[in-house]
Amino acid sequence: MRVTLYLGLVALCVGLASCEDTPPAEPKGDLADISYNPKAYLIKKPAHFPEVPVPADNPMTYDGVQLGRRLFYDPILSADSTMSCASCHLPEFNFTDGKNVSVGIDGIAGKRSSMSLLNIAYVNTGLFWDGRTSTLEAQALLPIEDPIELHTTWPNVIEKFKAHPEYPALFRKAFGISDRSEITKVLAVKAIAQFERILISSGESVYDRYLAGETQLLQDEALDGKLMFFDEGFDLGLPDTECFHCHGTGTLTGGRFFNNGLDPFDQITDIGQQAVTGNPSDKGKFRAPTLRNIALSAPYMHDGRFATLEESMEHYLFRAHSAPNADPNMNLLINKRPIFNNYHKEALVAFLHTLTDTAFINNPDIQNPF
Repeated sequence: MRVTLYLGLVALCVGLASCEDTPPAEPKGDLADISYNPKAYLIKKPAHFPEVPVPADNPMTYDGVQLGRRLFYDPILSADSTMSCASCHLPEFNFTDGKNVSVGIDGIAGKRSSMSLLNIAYVNTGLFWDGRTSTLEAQALLPIEDPIELHTTWPNVIEKFKAHPEYPALFRKAFGISDRSEITKVLAVKAIAQFERILISSGESVYDRYLAGETQLLQDEALDGKLMFFDEGFDLGLPDTECFHCHGTGTLTGGRFFNNGLDPFDQITDIGQQAVTGNPSDKGKFRAPTLRNIALSAPYMHDGRFATLEESMEHYLFRAHSAPNADPNMNLLINKRPIFNNYHKEALVAFLHTLTDTAFINNPDIQNPF
């Protein structure tokens, strides 16, 4: 009896010791049972466009893009759930809003026009009109907490995501989190940036088809405008208009910063890039926007002061102001003013219309998913 009792006690002690040696099971996150199977997303682009830059810490995945697309169009990002990113960046306006200056949820107007997001993935010189952020991820952080725009806080938005019936699962599929507590603003802006990186030209504009060999598509005014735009028409009696220096490369994305002579230097009220750099030589400089789909992006300039492309060309050919910090090509254009006439203006506008890409704005992959 004593032996049996002794052996029983030994067994109990061994069992207890074994229990102490075995760590308790980790609690499973509330999303862990949802499948996480990331599939790479291949960005579609025209053959003559360069590869789309993608940061190593935010690889493109199908579920990441789809989550970003929903977030981009969802007014849940604003304080009162009335506005989304898309409120100021609509496909039909080439991802602008068609207004002189954008207006936020409180009805307060900003001081600048919304910029197009077409081919925004290629911009590596600073985003916004003044270049205040360097990446799409960093850019997407700011409008949510801007008091003139979506006017909320990221903690509030994240709590709404966590309580949402669908978003926790979508964040799981996009980023592999195991619990809704792991949803962060960093993941949210990564998803939005992934969606924005697929906003690439279709390659089906008249100009792209011309580049692909359908040279008969550019005739008369439009062809003359193209030759002047790229400074290729001098031997044909057409003046160089220096446009490509600021809106060059195959994507016509622009991206660099210029004082384009909108106002006399001493009358500039919006100092542009100078507010970011603190450098007086950057006074009145703004990022040159893409010219692709420019006919759909009216009004024009950082403050939307020109309603039409004709007004914009009137400015460049006949009215631009010289400035001590103007690009040399801008001053060269101003010095050539006496040789320009209305035909040159009309030809440039005709060429800009050949950049219209309706296949892009009608692409179902970039439309509102709701």
